[in-house]
Amino acid sequence: MPVDIVPIEENHIDGFHRTLDIVARERRYLAFLEAPPIETTRAFVRDNIKRGYPQLVAISAGEVIGWCDVTAKPRPIYGHGGVLGMGLLPQFRRRGIGNDLIRRSLIAAKAFGFHRVELTVRERNSNALELYKKVGFEIEGVQRDAVQIDGVYENLILMAVLF
Repeated sequence: MPVDIVPIEENHIDGFHRTLDIVARERRYLAFLEAPPIETTRAFVRDNIKRGYPQLVAISAGEVIGWCDVTAKPRPIYGHGGVLGMGLLPQFRRRGIGNDLIRRSLIAAKAFGFHRVELTVRERNSNALELYKKVGFEIEGVQRDAVQIDGVYENLILMAVLF
């Protein structure tokens, strides 16, 4: 089944929310343990569209199966940098879709005017670490025991790419 990667539009919001919720409930990858309320997600996407922030979705058979976005940091002194977030439904992983999503999002982030894109990734998420390194991210640091889920602590790896 072919996969298209396109900028997010209003009609993708429900699918994006569903996909975000599925990935969040895996409790292994995101800072969310479930998707925020649909109204919050709708406001987030609409704001991204309004501001022109890079937010791409992967579509298969008419359904959102993944996303990658780069949003600005809130303070003016950090305005040259964006924060990357992404996710992909489990059945679509390890097929190169995440690689395509992130590469296209980084191109869009550079075109938007970001000089730096950063992210955090859980230390045990070796597949993501490998992908991020492959597309040019470098490790900048570690936040020890930064995540705690079900009584288990995990380090966060801080990574960034500069244009």
